[in-house]
Amino acid sequence: MGTRRSDAERDAITVEISFAVVTGALAAGLVFGVAAGVAWYFGLPEIFVRVGAVAGALAFVARAVQVLWRFPRRRTRGEPDMPGQPSQPGLTRPDS
Repeated sequence: MGTRRSDAERDAITVEISFAVVTGALAAGLVFGVAAGVAWYFGLPEIFVRVGAVAGALAFVARAVQVLWRFPRRRTRGEPDMPGQPSQPGLTRPDS
């Protein structure tokens, strides 16, 4: 059995998932709006609107995966420490 998540961890996960969904929806709306707007403006067939809908759905999935992939997962026992922030406040690394 694994350990239970703290309230802060649950809140962070909730915020990250919400951010992924909202930005994914905005990306999907933008892609669909551009495709449908171009199809409407130039009087193109209905298939272009459908292609825009599919492209919008793919944009949603791509953005959600991109955001969630970068979210740091919780370490389990046995995993090495990842280099992160310096352990002492005020110290920075040369490459930062």
